[in-house]
Amino acid sequence: MAETRRRAPVNIAIVGAGAWGTTLALLADRAGQRAALLARDPTGRLLPRSIKVSSRPEVALASADIVLIAVPAQAMRQAIRPIAPLLDGKIVVSCAKGLEIATFRRPTQMIDEELRNMGMTATICALSGPNLATEIAAGKPASTVIASTDAEGARAVQSALASSRFRIYTNADVIGVEMAGALKNILAIGAGIADGMDAGDNAKAAFLTRGIAEIARLGIACGAEPLTFAGLAGIGDVMATCASPLSRNHRVGVELAKGRTLAEILAEMNEVAEGVPTTRAAVQLGRALDVSIPITDQMHAVLFAGKSPLAAIAELMARDPTDEMAAFR
Repeated sequence: MAETRRRAPVNIAIVGAGAWGTTLALLADRAGQRAALLARDPTGRLLPRSIKVSSRPEVALASADIVLIAVPAQAMRQAIRPIAPLLDGKIVVSCAKGLEIATFRRPTQMIDEELRNMGMTATICALSGPNLATEIAAGKPASTVIASTDAEGARAVQSALASSRFRIYTNADVIGVEMAGALKNILAIGAGIADGMDAGDNAKAAFLTRGIAEIARLGIACGAEPLTFAGLAGIGDVMATCASPLSRNHRVGVELAKGRTLAEILAEMNEVAEGVPTTRAAVQLGRALDVSIPITDQMHAVLFAGKSPLAAIAELMARDPTDEMAAFR
């Protein structure tokens, strides 16, 4: 019987040492790759010794074949600029889920712009799906999507990170995967409000179903493929994030339902709830594209204009009746 050849390990660097970045380092290590984590403070992290942790970009990134960028969307440009020369020619994967407030740019667009501004190029991918970091770090099974217009690059990341407990699919629809991943965080805040108010399963199901239709409508207006919103980056991520107490965005909604202010809630959180800034960006994007996004509008009013969740629900329920599929015809 012929022997099965084992592939040589791939060098994978992770930028960002929060919960998700640390989990990605664990995933790379479990997949048998050489993992390096770039962290501001390299001390005090309970990680396997096989994962190299450094605060020096030239140490963590220089030999990397694949670089995973696990920072919040609003911090993407600041993270890319100082390391851009070390990313030239590599496969760079955005692991963020959000939209830049000022420009409505998706994370891969920000990465591409920052690299091009410095005369650099890279194969750019996006990773998104129902990926609660705590569960994955604990070794529970999960799936995700790697999106890229470069099929070979997407397959390289798929091969490097896949394991018996982490199944990876590829998708050429970068716009759809990123828009779904960003916008579902807005729905997660609303789902948290519904749970916090004990609105019931019927109300929550209706909210999420109409919410998926809404984020798909906005995504399609940006050039996304409709079916992407029915996949892991869309419905899959909505199911996980809108139901789990592990979700930061869901937690924001639950606390809002208690009558607490957004400032109070965010002050107690160690990690970023991406749905908050993304709501700002999505409202502006909807207006720019003339797309109806009533749920997002109401979430914006609750988050930033002091509107009570009860009033937001009442306004959504009082909207004129229409055909369920009218917005897609």
